[in-house]
Amino acid sequence: MSAAAIEGGAVCGAASPVRGAVRVTRSGGTAPDASPARTEIRIDASEPVFAGHYPDFPIFPGVCVVECVHKSALATAPAGAALTLVALDSARFVGAVFPGDVLGIDLTWTALDDGWKCAALASTDRGVAAKVALRYRTGGPA
Repeated sequence: MSAAAIEGGAVCGAASPVRGAVRVTRSGGTAPDASPARTEIRIDASEPVFAGHYPDFPIFPGVCVVECVHKSALATAPAGAALTLVALDSARFVGAVFPGDVLGIDLTWTALDDGWKCAALASTDRGVAAKVALRYRTGGPA
């Protein structure tokens, strides 16, 4: 899926809370021998979530970091697979994301019997912001 196809629009049939566009900077392969895919999303100060999160000290919410990983996963799906998100297996938030940051996301894909697992490391210039694992099944919505 192209960056234009997911820029601030609907993913999985729902409006995304994140307006930033995904830019694929490196296509990847599948584990164990391939290098990770990499995307970048600029976190603009005009993102609607900053209006109340938090006044005078804006921090990009963790759920929005997960959404950035999901949008990045859709943009780097193995072999152009049609994916449906079925689970957030894990999320660990270890650093803050602020307005103006560029969120770099490294995604490693692993094939499963019924779909794909995407392990992602999201970072800013200050270091790691989050580690996220998502699980997808192939095909359209059930």
